[in-house]
Amino acid sequence: MNQRIAPGEYASQESAQHASTVRLTAAQALVRYLAAQRVASEDGSGRTEPLFGGVFAIFGHGNVAGIGEALYQHRHELPTLRAHNEQAMAHSAIAYAKAHFRRRMMAVTTSIGPGATNLVTAAALAHVNRLPVLLLPGDIFVSREPDPVLQQIEDLHDGGVSANDALKPVSRYFDRIVHPAQLLTALPRALRVLTDAALCGPVTLALPQDVQAMAWDYPASFFTPRLVTFHAPAPIQTEIDAALTQLHRAKRPLIVAGGGVLYSRASHALQTLAASRGIPVAETQAGKGSLAWDDPLNVGALGVTGSPAANELARDADCVLAVGTRLQDFTTGSNSLFANAHVIGVNANAFDALKHDGLAVRADARQALAALNDELINWRADANWTAHAQRLANEWRASVERLTHAPQERNCLPYDADVIGAVQRSSSRSYTEDIVVCAAGTLPAELHKLWRAGQPGAYHVEYGYSCMGYEIAGGLGAKLARPDREVIVMVGDGSYLMMNSEIATSVMLGAKLIIVVLDNRGYGCINRLQQACGGAPFNNLFDDCAQGPLGAPRIDFASHARSLGAQAEHVANVAELEAALQRARASSRTYVVCIDTDPARTTEEGGWWWEVAVPEVSARAAVREARERYEEHVAERGGRAQAAEPDESAADGDDEPGNA
Repeated sequence: MNQRIAPGEYASQESAQHASTVRLTAAQALVRYLAAQRVASEDGSGRTEPLFGGVFAIFGHGNVAGIGEALYQHRHELPTLRAHNEQAMAHSAIAYAKAHFRRRMMAVTTSIGPGATNLVTAAALAHVNRLPVLLLPGDIFVSREPDPVLQQIEDLHDGGVSANDALKPVSRYFDRIVHPAQLLTALPRALRVLTDAALCGPVTLALPQDVQAMAWDYPASFFTPRLVTFHAPAPIQTEIDAALTQLHRAKRPLIVAGGGVLYSRASHALQTLAASRGIPVAETQAGKGSLAWDDPLNVGALGVTGSPAANELARDADCVLAVGTRLQDFTTGSNSLFANAHVIGVNANAFDALKHDGLAVRADARQALAALNDELINWRADANWTAHAQRLANEWRASVERLTHAPQERNCLPYDADVIGAVQRSSSRSYTEDIVVCAAGTLPAELHKLWRAGQPGAYHVEYGYSCMGYEIAGGLGAKLARPDREVIVMVGDGSYLMMNSEIATSVMLGAKLIIVVLDNRGYGCINRLQQACGGAPFNNLFDDCAQGPLGAPRIDFASHARSLGAQAEHVANVAELEAALQRARASSRTYVVCIDTDPARTTEEGGWWWEVAVPEVSARAAVREARERYEEHVAERGGRAQAAEPDESAADGDDEPGNA
């Protein structure tokens, strides 16, 4: 899988490299192997750079003596970065890979016990989003002589189980290294998973602390610098032919662009196919930015958080070309949105290509799109359909302009669209150079609809796992990957409170972020969902929570951010926000701007039904009414799926937006 390259860049390596074997501890061998992996530079210059941008580490017993000492030896070839929370540093590593479109990545090392289990949430996030990260948690003693050691989990029925086994379900490859020689097979396997489009996801190598310190005679050739080859399947002609047959029958096709378009660097191939064949393009959360926001055939966000243009076209399409997407429920409107269309799934992973009963094309997105366009020589979408899509796209762009430039009413709190507009207007350059980072709450819905992404990578929203707490840590990873870009983290007060410590890391590393905190005093998104399901406002907004005699705290987020080393201020309105953002852009260190926002208001335009089960039995009339509406939606979905004529059973598109 690897092609050797000349080790000229490693002239300073000790002469032992040229011997037939070199005696190293397992930890030293692991670190040296990671440092030797190279990747072609993204600038096309022909240079190479390290595959691993560094290792985030929080040391403790179980990794400080073994891998910690090895990292110190190779700190110049493989930088070690200190963080403040294991989950957060793994988020940063994942975001680094996402910002590099999976062409570069990072590793993470922790102690045993809570350090290791803190990785589980981040591993699940990487697994869902198909993003590479190498997890290196310390583990218990293989010898078992000092058992039970501090923080050891003891299973009463399995003596071989440790806390790290919790990482197995959320790893694409898991191995426990119980002898130094096992690295000779485990590391190439790990690297294959990390660099294969079909397999990509988190890899866990559990490292027992006694094995980390064991020495073994490794082949010197194992550490020869290598140029990594990224793997993605080429299209199979029979599958392309089947897709062509389906497309030739279509009059109203729609392309759904998922994250695989970005990771395969297929934006140009996508734009060429869409323009040549008159096919409108809708974008998932992971795929937003695949086409420039002002491309005539970009009809915007799709699904539960989608634009009216994209959802109307998805409702009426007779063929959906789903490229590089998992087709999760927010994209498909809980499987109600494409009920009238034949789906062609183009994906490097057959598991994803087959979803929604799709006709599978298991292939790299860029190669598959180019192959389809080359062979669709005399075919175009119906001209009326293309014109209709362009008209809807233009109308939606005008709506976005109106929504993000609306004057703020006196004595009314702004809502997310007002803040998004202010952020985009604040750029002295084209705001398409900014990278916006977000993950959970109301903001991903508003950003999916309203953020104008002008180039691939400008939109960095983690919504596969919708993980509160990813935002600031993810922003740090994106900034480390793209230090020349302004990285703007947009985060609600709930997510900020859940995980904010990497503000201090960003200051320590000189990785400047602009963080905009929208304070609606609780979990506003779930509060709205709770009431949409008939529930009473309860335990979400501060005002609706159990409280002691002092009541709910009034949190000063700006003062908190300053205590972590950032510059920060609180602003009273959108005009003050725009002025503060200018100061933030001029600052050389992380800058936090906080603004109070309306917890109830969202953008009414767009959206689609999202299935959230409502109780069949309740003493509350509001819940019973919500249950009736729920059953109507479920029945409507079933009716659309069984309709003989697609247009006759099309939904009206006026369902609850369900922003969650």
